[in-house]
Amino acid sequence: MPPEPLIYRGRIAPTPTGLLHLGHACTFWTAYQRALKREGALVFRDEDLDPHRSKPAFAEAMLVDLRWLGVHWQEGPDTGGPFGPYRQSQRRDFYVEAWGKLRDSGAIYPCSCSRKDLTQSASAPNDADDESLYPGRCRDKIGEAANYDIPAGVNWRFRAPDGEAVSFHDQNLGLQSYIVGHDFGDFVIWRRDDIPAYQLAVVVDDAAMQITEVVRGADLLKSTARQLLLLRALGLPVPAYFHCGLVRDESGARLAKRHDALSLRALREQGHSPQQVLAMCNFT
Repeated sequence: MPPEPLIYRGRIAPTPTGLLHLGHACTFWTAYQRALKREGALVFRDEDLDPHRSKPAFAEAMLVDLRWLGVHWQEGPDTGGPFGPYRQSQRRDFYVEAWGKLRDSGAIYPCSCSRKDLTQSASAPNDADDESLYPGRCRDKIGEAANYDIPAGVNWRFRAPDGEAVSFHDQNLGLQSYIVGHDFGDFVIWRRDDIPAYQLAVVVDDAAMQITEVVRGADLLKSTARQLLLLRALGLPVPAYFHCGLVRDESGARLAKRHDALSLRALREQGHSPQQVLAMCNFT
């Protein structure tokens, strides 16, 4: 007999550090439609890891604004479903466990480099929104990892395999490939202020929540390559990926949360209907 078909599980994972904008609306609507088409489940995950930037008011606004848009999810902060609610701030134990596995396997090392050290490095950031290409100053500290019982106090970097081509097929954009040491280097998985980094938390949560397809913006394509290395190191299943094109403003700049005029809240208050908002989606 053929194996049982996988039940589709998608997710939307906003960060409550500002109001959701048109670009978020378009991406989350895409995720919702892909889950609907496959008669699967959509998970809502509140990625509120950073206590300095995450605000309860923004967390409530993103729930209200997405409901108004017409996006519905089966698991998440306001459903209390069998796997919910999902707030990253409540999931620290999962991330510490993953950190411990990476430490014990020799996959990560403590990094004491300051921002100034990295700024003075000859390796410049690959682009304005990406992590700098790490020069490897602390790579020889990998043997010191066993001395740490907890991750706090230093940055922890994943030791990416130099020269490896990390490739994957994106469900929307086709074949993607990134070279370690050229497109990205050793990357942070835990911050010195004792906050798990995005790369680690996302990988752990997607696996724990049994996500079968990750739908997100094309600005995170390179993050996918990093996350594939983490998934391999942790022995976790690999989901499919669908990266949406980016929505840009009239000047061609990618939308960010500072674009208050194009926030869902502002568009709604200006009298736009959900249908009118979705008609504005213009992916590039």
